[in-house]
Amino acid sequence: MSIAAVPEKPIVAPGTRKSPLRMAAAACMLAIGVCILAFAMSGSNASNRDFVCYWAAGHQLVNHGNPYDGAAILRLERQAGFTDSRPFFMRNPPIAFFMAWPLGFVGIRAGAVLWSLALVGALMISIRLLWTIHGRPADRMHLVGYCFAPVLACLLAGQIGILLLLGVVLFLRFHQTRPTLAGMSLLLCALKPHLFFPFAVVLCMWAIRGRAYRVFIGAAGAMAATLCFSFLLDRAAWQHYAAMAAQARLQDEFIPTLSLMLRLLVHRQAVWLQFVPAAVACAWAAWLFMKHRTYWDWMEHGSLLMLVSILVAPYAWFSDQAVLLPALFDALYRQMRTGGALFPFTCAMGLSLLQVLAGTGIGSAFYLWTAPAWLALWLMSNARKSQISSLSEVSKAHSA
Repeated sequence: MSIAAVPEKPIVAPGTRKSPLRMAAAACMLAIGVCILAFAMSGSNASNRDFVCYWAAGHQLVNHGNPYDGAAILRLERQAGFTDSRPFFMRNPPIAFFMAWPLGFVGIRAGAVLWSLALVGALMISIRLLWTIHGRPADRMHLVGYCFAPVLACLLAGQIGILLLLGVVLFLRFHQTRPTLAGMSLLLCALKPHLFFPFAVVLCMWAIRGRAYRVFIGAAGAMAATLCFSFLLDRAAWQHYAAMAAQARLQDEFIPTLSLMLRLLVHRQAVWLQFVPAAVACAWAAWLFMKHRTYWDWMEHGSLLMLVSILVAPYAWFSDQAVLLPALFDALYRQMRTGGALFPFTCAMGLSLLQVLAGTGIGSAFYLWTAPAWLALWLMSNARKSQISSLSEVSKAHSA
């Protein structure tokens, strides 16, 4: 008695010519979306979203001021229509100055529009590259990326999670063909380095083992350039950054991460507990790489790595989960190839999207479930793939 293998379903449909009408419709939809986003991010709306902290820091830099000066930042933000009584700091390290500095030359409305266009452009490039990485399938599944809830949360809040996504996608696309460019793209990930601890451990091990020194050269060159730029704008930037971190008292804020939940359950004042999951995950990441070092795949193994990195991050908002879009694509395409169910993906994505559309803030505890859910969906698709592979091997053995 033989056991028939379940065939994988192809995801690449026969190529068809692009209809000019479709392209025009897509362009119109994009233009309408950008206009809506620009309107949502203009005027008083922009001044009360995360974008305002980058705009205020940019104005401080242009005027040779301290971009982490609470009194000056609050004054600028209040003039723009900010309603809170506390300053909203740009919490990124000085290497982010290159991103905030251009905003110092424009007003709040023009800055909001330019910022929105930059985020939309980064998202479009990221989705296009992911579609290319997966073989340019004709099923339009990649358009789901525009509905990924963390991506939408980034666009609405004016957060930089989409820029982190672009850095990850550029690395995935060019780490083999253009390693220097891939290394340079990691600068975007360094805007929030605490999200990439396990990822960084494996990246170093992979580059050393494979002698991918051009990745290091690209990353070091980009980092050196931004450090020099930040020094020219503010020679005491790092001292100002340290003072801001102490003044802002980030340890007293509620952040929807499992690491913070661990700290609150064990000892509220022991901030170091928030870093324990990340430390354990770094050790696990090193083991994972050693196990798969001979056939390491950055799309497959890297997706799992990023899912775990976000899960254990000591400090992360829901919008930061935008960097998980490559992992979501990996899981979705695997499900389609193996004929797996897409209903769990629809439920998780739909529920998170409803939360965003309902106005749930990115710091809400109602988002605690999302990072574990994305990991569970990826593991489910991977288990389906392993099951199909096992059935195929058994079928071959019986046929022989």
